[in-house]
Amino acid sequence: MPKYEYKVIPAPSKGTKAKGVKTVEGRFALSVEGVLNQMGAEGWEYLRAELLPSDERSGLTGSTTNWRNVLVFRRTADDDIDKLRPRLVHMPINEPEVQNDPPLSAGAGQMLKDNGVEETSDVAGMTTSLLARAEQQQDTSEVQDDATGSEPERDEAKDDDTKKN
Repeated sequence: MPKYEYKVIPAPSKGTKAKGVKTVEGRFALSVEGVLNQMGAEGWEYLRAELLPSDERSGLTGSTTNWRNVLVFRRTADDDIDKLRPRLVHMPINEPEVQNDPPLSAGAGQMLKDNGVEETSDVAGMTTSLLARAEQQQDTSEVQDDATGSEPERDEAKDDDTKKN
């Protein structure tokens, strides 16, 4: 028994204008004929026309049933089942190549470390360098404050503002 594959397409809903075809029925028949001839040229055999229900949304929560005309075509399917059957592909087993990458420079090594911040400067590692410099400056100022024995000056206006909030 032959095996078939099927194709379902929407039936034309409007007629096609053509020279010598004057009536609405004639134009509609011409558009159906065009679809049938096109599918026949592609190797599809016309089987039948069907009127099928189609549930579609209507508004936010509703649905309606619309009836659709479709044309059903068929053609014999390839019986060569081996084309569809999965097959094992044999690949030669080679030893993996060892890549000897040259050692990374200090800047490149820093760029490979991800601190979660995108580096946008033109100079690699600038963010890390600036953070280290800021930390060094902060440590230096703390050492100087400890050497003088005085606490850092406070801005009383700032203290008043923080108490109000």
